[in-house]
Amino acid sequence: MKLIIALIQPTKLDSLRDALKEISVERFTVTDAEGYGRQRGHSATFRGVEYQTTLLRKISIELIVNDDFVEKALATIESVARTGQEGCIGDGKIFVLPVEQTIQIGGAARGPAAV
Repeated sequence: MKLIIALIQPTKLDSLRDALKEISVERFTVTDAEGYGRQRGHSATFRGVEYQTTLLRKISIELIVNDDFVEKALATIESVARTGQEGCIGDGKIFVLPVEQTIQIGGAARGPAAV
């Protein structure tokens, strides 16, 4: 089992959710996130006053998949979250981490069956 954490642009969430559903990955957690990276922030205007913001809004998606779904999930996230043919700065990042144990709290399932 692997934990996949994907940081993506907020505008990509709906299309990513639909794409993951098509490959039978239907359980994940979505969190609002802010980050600072190579984009270096941007200027915005609020009530006529311009200000600089260095933290940009992102969406963090966390999903645990069994080993046979890892490559499909990664390919789906990568293709949907990318803007344009080759992508650009600010499209996000994907992290893959090993998961030692999964326990379903509401049932008796453990390990891959609990995913």
